[in-house]
Amino acid sequence: MTINVRIVQAVTGACLALATAACTSTVTGTPSPAAGASPTVHADVFAGLNACRVLEQLTAGQGFGPGENISRRNECDVSKSRFGTYGLALDPVQGLREYREANDAVTETSVNGRDALQAAIPTGGCSLAVEVGEHARAMVQVALISSPRDPQACVDAQALAEKLEPLLPKVP
Repeated sequence: MTINVRIVQAVTGACLALATAACTSTVTGTPSPAAGASPTVHADVFAGLNACRVLEQLTAGQGFGPGENISRRNECDVSKSRFGTYGLALDPVQGLREYREANDAVTETSVNGRDALQAAIPTGGCSLAVEVGEHARAMVQVALISSPRDPQACVDAQALAEKLEPLLPKVP
């Protein structure tokens, strides 16, 4: 045997030992999802869409600053001095049902023919969630500095959502 063959055999044996050592316990029975887990994994319908780039595109030329990613998820805010903030969240996991459960006084509406829900933001402003699929939504938020309860925030949220909707994926 040559030295190269012995090295390959030794490396292969070491890899096999590591691979089998990684799984140290066996559970018998039929696998099933954890309680509350969805039985299927949903693909990210927003793959390739960056909330900051989309929001910057929608607000271009209106005096808003650059988008600021506000979380590890696909969420972004843009601000305009002495005006307020617009936000966009592209959520591939939660749909309108979860939005309804998380918000008080939800109003049903539509955006360019898509089902949508609107609610006041408790700290002031308005949010509007647009259906992208059973388990996906795009949510716009508008907070104006004029007044925390300014009804113009919902008017602006609807207008922003109408500009956003053609950019959203069409999911059956």
